Amino acid sequence: MSRRNALGVLAGAAPSIASAPVFAAAPALRPKRTGIGMHSYGFHWRAAKENPASAKFSDAFEFLKYAHQIGAGGVQVTIGAKDSAYAQRIKSFAEEREMYFEAQFTLPKDDTDLSRFETDVRLAREAGATVFRTACLSGRRYETFKSAEEFRDFRERSWKSLVLAEPILKRHRLHVAVENHKDWLVPELLEILRRLGSEWVGVCIDTGNSIALLEDAIEVVEGLAPFVWSTHIKDMGVLECADGFLLSEVPLGDGFLPLKRIVETLRKAKPAVQFNLEMITRDPLRIPCLTGNYWATMEKTPASRLATALSTVKQNISSKPLPKTTGLTLEQQLAFEDGNVRQSLVYAREQLGL
Repeated sequence: MSRRNALGVLAGAAPSIASAPVFAAAPALRPKRTGIGMHSYGFHWRAAKENPASAKFSDAFEFLKYAHQIGAGGVQVTIGAKDSAYAQRIKSFAEEREMYFEAQFTLPKDDTDLSRFETDVRLAREAGATVFRTACLSGRRYETFKSAEEFRDFRERSWKSLVLAEPILKRHRLHVAVENHKDWLVPELLEILRRLGSEWVGVCIDTGNSIALLEDAIEVVEGLAPFVWSTHIKDMGVLECADGFLLSEVPLGDGFLPLKRIVETLRKAKPAVQFNLEMITRDPLRIPCLTGNYWATMEKTPASRLATALSTVKQNISSKPLPKTTGLTLEQQLAFEDGNVRQSLVYAREQLGL
């Protein structure tokens, strides 16, 4: 099996999708162009707060303008505490340039958070968004939770947040795309979506995150595709290490994910879905799957999946050094990050038709 065509990490049959609801997809009105998720520019957003003179943008509207400048088709970004006039500027700019805008914000924590949530929803709609991306967990499952009980508590909180959010989303006609954010295994996320049974609640499929939970990249995409409302498209590089493996976002085309197959699968599932590049430039993440703590919340994952994961890593060891930012100056970090994004946009356009 070649490095380029290898199927992504890990084994295990994909869960049945027979009970997935059929959502009517709006027709694609224009040729696809890859957009940019805000986390592709982590160093730039940090610089906007700490060293503004070095940043190329400092808010959602400026980010949209910069994305247009470098040839992207849209953005997925947090608006923040802005007013309707600001949201309208985003909408007008995007529409005039045939770009798209997707919002990003958190689900309501409880009843006391509903007012904030509805304000975020309203602003997103006024800015032209039909979808917003969210994540139930800000961290990583194997680092955040020390026991199965802690994870069950998280699962129940997440369910309650979605139940609170759904009527507001329905009223404003805004879809939420819940990311597989190194928190949910595919069967777990599918169980929540099917249980809720709402056309307003779907997924933001991240093409690389679930490798960290020992799931196969293609099986993740195919399993979640019937519920897709947004995407984080990325390529991944891997290296072996003593307690598991290292995992890193790399410029599109430099990793081992079968990106053409992924894009075809998602386009078939929802022709109107937008592809948001999430090229996070950072040090490689350590996936400590050979340690006891990693398995505290993974008690139902078969041992065979670990064996397949490590075998696939071995077959797809990166031929290039994985990106690393420690030791670089801020100027170098900013240039490295921007270069990775631009390189990925070129690959998406020339090789993926995006």
